[in-house]
Amino acid sequence: MRLPRLPDWAVYAAVAGVLLAVSLSRRENADAPPAAAVPPDAVEGALLGPITPFDAAATVEAPDAFRPSSGTAFSIAGRGRWVTARHVVEGCRKPALVIGGGRAVAADVRLASRADVALLITDGGPPALPVAADAPLRKGQRAFHPGFPQGAPGEVTTRLLGRETLKVFGRGAHEEPVLAWAEVGRTDGLVGALSGLSGAPALDGQGRVLGVTIAEAPRRGRIYTTAPESFGPAIRGEQGPDEGAQGQPMTIDTYGQASDALRRDLRVAQVVCLSA
Repeated sequence: MRLPRLPDWAVYAAVAGVLLAVSLSRRENADAPPAAAVPPDAVEGALLGPITPFDAAATVEAPDAFRPSSGTAFSIAGRGRWVTARHVVEGCRKPALVIGGGRAVAADVRLASRADVALLITDGGPPALPVAADAPLRKGQRAFHPGFPQGAPGEVTTRLLGRETLKVFGRGAHEEPVLAWAEVGRTDGLVGALSGLSGAPALDGQGRVLGVTIAEAPRRGRIYTTAPESFGPAIRGEQGPDEGAQGQPMTIDTYGQASDALRRDLRVAQVVCLSA
């Protein structure tokens, strides 16, 4: 029996297929493995834009007279430079940093003119926290706020909502661009307002300072921090290029322990107003 003759095009296709298979078998495999899924904690939105006249507004009523209270401060230079919220120490004659054992170190104060920021000056201090005032921000990114809410050690974690304008009425009335954050977690057992957290750093996951915690809207579940445009100029020149290189990494699982370490090392400390 005579087999039918294959057409020329079929012969050429078979030869080409063999040659292609041989060439592919000798090809170097440099493909990357499949990308890992993005963990929920790292999900972020679009980059946050600059300040605009259309930013939402939030209002805060300031007391007519200074009321002694406590707040939080953090180190930005080992030579004794600390940052807190201006309203924590404005009007206080003897601000001091609590160092434990019933002891406190008196501090001199320099108030920022255009931001709710104050610089505290002492004779030496602990290692600085790294500052990333110019780091790009994304909506939805997480921040951690270690400090002394209600006068006791505690911390909060938040997600970035966007920009707002904070309008302060009463003593020291002014308007200030701020970042608005939604509270999504806090120290277990911490209930109620977060007075005393003012002045705390807002840290990213690498432990870098993005801004200063300055206000709270409890009913809205929001926390406000300084905006980069006001925070950066307020501390310009205070941190040396070699300071604050090492941050305290934080995640939603570790920010409690990491905050305890910062307070223990006095990189985050409580601010009080001593009686005259």
